[in-house]
Amino acid sequence: MGKLPFDKTRETITRFEEKTNSKHGCMPHKRKIEYLLNEGIVNINKPPGPTSTQVSDWVKTLLKANAAGHTGTLDPNVTGCLPVAINDATKVTSALLPAGKEYMTLMHLHNEVDEKEIKEVLKEFAGKIYQRPPTKSAVRKDLRIRTIYYNDILEINGKDVLFSCGCQGGTYIRKLCHDVGLALGCGAHMQQLRRTKTGPLTEKISVTLQELSDAYYFWTEKKDEKRLRKVLLPMESALTHLPKIFISDTCVEALCHGAQLMLPGISKLDSGISVGELVAVYTLKGEGVLLATAMMTSEDMKKKKKGQSVKTERVLMKTGVYPKYERKN
Repeated sequence: MGKLPFDKTRETITRFEEKTNSKHGCMPHKRKIEYLLNEGIVNINKPPGPTSTQVSDWVKTLLKANAAGHTGTLDPNVTGCLPVAINDATKVTSALLPAGKEYMTLMHLHNEVDEKEIKEVLKEFAGKIYQRPPTKSAVRKDLRIRTIYYNDILEINGKDVLFSCGCQGGTYIRKLCHDVGLALGCGAHMQQLRRTKTGPLTEKISVTLQELSDAYYFWTEKKDEKRLRKVLLPMESALTHLPKIFISDTCVEALCHGAQLMLPGISKLDSGISVGELVAVYTLKGEGVLLATAMMTSEDMKKKKKGQSVKTERVLMKTGVYPKYERKN
């Protein structure tokens, strides 16, 4: 099976060893349910029929949340992964929107075509392609470029072709099937579509709306949080596809107040970070602090002693979680 761009191995680079103070903050998987209900992600297994906005609204109502937002629209008849961010976790949706997505697609050809030819044509639709949104889509119909990371054929049965497609967000699989049909000279249309992956969130950890409702009932009525803890994911689960930078406790509060991250505050970081790349900044307990754009490569962050390492794009952590440390002269 093909891989999305973030599916690569990174090594951990240590600038200096430091321990975190257990009195402040909390590892994401140990947070209280009340915290997760305010800063959590629910990876919904969307059924056919409702719109993505309707599903998001139902999650908001079920969990009695003030706000909820999904991370990438699915057409009403399309099923699969629809991550919904709750309340303050909506801050991380911007990190998931550009993340790669994977779809299980059933394409129906209008005439039978040799299997070898089908495979060859699908290979031609890997890489950067030109695509104009379908007529029924809600966006402008301008020609644009989208990246197809892989098209893996799983089964061919007569005129039906089942394949897995990994692609850039904003790619229209319905249009892809239509264009493949034109290239084959027989015509084709999308018969069924299911999203199996949105960034790091996969269908294996998705839940139905009924499962979410049952979990919330058991927590409120039976005082049993086991089910709800399984379906409520920490907001950091939506960031695991991004390169990571870990900082010392002493600079967390300053960053939450708007300070920029300087090199002396970095304890560890991932290898392979490029200038201009979106990164996630964490505490040593694994709590999300910032979304930021890298201003140096990993190698420069390792070697240099001074300078601004990243530019803050979004502060994720509230102030007051960690104490304010005074700079020593």
